[in-house]
Amino acid sequence: MWGGRFQSAPHAIMEEINASIDFDRKLALQDIAGSKAHVAMLAATGIVTREQADAIGAGLERIRGEIESGTFTFSRALEDIHMNIEARLAEIAGPDAGRLHTARSRNDQVALDFRLWIRDTIDTLDGQIAGLQRALAEKALAHAADVMPGFTHLQTAQPVTFGHHLLAYVEMLDRDRGRLRDARARLNENPLGSAALAGTSFPIDREMTAHALGFDRPTANSLDSVSDRDFALETLAAASICAVHLSRFAEEIVLWTSPQFGFVTLSDAFTTGSSIMPQKRNPDAAELVRGKTGRIFGALQALLVVMKGLPLAYSKDMQEDKEGTFDALQSLSLCLAAMTGMVRDLKLDAGRMREAAGASYATATDLADWLVRRLGLPFREAHHATGRLVAAAAARQVALDQLSLADMQAVEPRIGEEVFTVLGVEQSAASRTSYGGTAPANVREQAQRWVDRLGPAGTSA
Repeated sequence: MWGGRFQSAPHAIMEEINASIDFDRKLALQDIAGSKAHVAMLAATGIVTREQADAIGAGLERIRGEIESGTFTFSRALEDIHMNIEARLAEIAGPDAGRLHTARSRNDQVALDFRLWIRDTIDTLDGQIAGLQRALAEKALAHAADVMPGFTHLQTAQPVTFGHHLLAYVEMLDRDRGRLRDARARLNENPLGSAALAGTSFPIDREMTAHALGFDRPTANSLDSVSDRDFALETLAAASICAVHLSRFAEEIVLWTSPQFGFVTLSDAFTTGSSIMPQKRNPDAAELVRGKTGRIFGALQALLVVMKGLPLAYSKDMQEDKEGTFDALQSLSLCLAAMTGMVRDLKLDAGRMREAAGASYATATDLADWLVRRLGLPFREAHHATGRLVAAAAARQVALDQLSLADMQAVEPRIGEEVFTVLGVEQSAASRTSYGGTAPANVREQAQRWVDRLGPAGTSA
C-alpha cells in the first residue's frame, strides 16, 4: 500500500513490531462505517463518480458481511485493519477501490475509527451502569429497614440500613455515568478530512461526513485532529473512577461473606471452591472485580506516558493507544456484569446484621444527642457524659441499654427512663430523618425514586 518509495520488504522484526491487525481488527465495523460516509461525500462533491462510489460502497458492504460471518481473512503483512479492508476492497471492486483513500490519510482514519469505537463502548457501558444501579435500588427498596452497622475506620460507628448502604453506590455510579457522558460529548467531533495533518486541497464536505456519522461537528484544527487522544484518556479516567467504586463494593462483599462478618451469602453461581479444602466457598467474582481494577488503572497510566512526550502531529507511538484501552473498557464491562449478577444474587442475614449493628456501643451518639435535646446540655458536655457511660458499660461488659437507670444517673442525675427509647438500633436508624439520612422512610423514598427513574431496563437519561 505504501511501497512506491521502498525497494525491499521490511525485516521480519519490523513487520512484527509494526503490525497492529491482531488488535485493531476490533475497529473493523467502525472503519467500514467511516469509509462509507467518506465515499458518499466524495461522490456528492464530485471528487469521484456516483458509479465509482456505488461500487466501492457495495464492496464495503460485502466486506462487512464477511467480517461479521467470520469468513474475512486478516493478514499481518498488511499491518492494520485499514489496509486489510482496502486490499480486500481492491479484490472486489478493482482499481476504483484506490479512489476511496482520496482526501484521507490513515492518520485521520484511525482517529475516526477509534473515536467511533469508544463512543459505541461508552453507550454500552452507560446501559450496564444503569442496570447495576437498578439492581442496587431494587435491593435497597427490599431492605430499606434492615439495620446494619455503619463503619468508620472499619470500626462500628452508628447503625444504618442495608438499603441506605446500597444507595450510596447508586449515587457513585450516577456520577460515573455523568463522567462518561461528558467524555462522549467532548469526543463527538469528526476528525475525518484532516488527512495526514494539514487538511486537504480537495473540495470535501466535512459537515456532511460529520452528520452521516452522528457527530455534532467537524474538528476545527487538523493538527489536533490527528494527534489528539484526549477522548481515550478522558474515557479511561472515567472508567478508572468507576472501577474504584466497583472495587470498593467488591471489597465489602468479600468482607461481608466471610464468617467473621456473615452479613450476606452468594450462591454457587458467583463463588468457587477449593481444590484442597472442601468446605470453602470463595467470593472469587468479587475478588476478580477488585483485581481487574488495576488493569484499568494501568491502561490510563500507560496512555498518559505514551502521549506525554509526543510532538505534533501523529507518531507511531500512538499505535499503543488501542490495546490497553480495548482491554480496560472490556474489563470494566465484564466487571459491571459480574457486579450486577452478584447484587441480584446476594442473600442477607438480617439477624446477624442487626446484632452487629448494636455492638461496640453504636448508639452512643444517639445518647449524646438525647442529652442535648432533652436536658439542654452543650454537645461537648453531652459527649463527655456519654463517654463516661460507655466506659461504665464496657467495665461491666454490657451494652448501653443494659445499664441500670441508677448507673446512668450516677453520671448525669437528670437522666430519666425515656433514655432507653433511643438506645435501640432500629430507633437510632429511624431517627436519622435529615435529607440523605438513613431513616427507612428516606431510604424507601430514594430507592423508589431511582427505580422509577431508571425504568424497566435500567436505561434512564
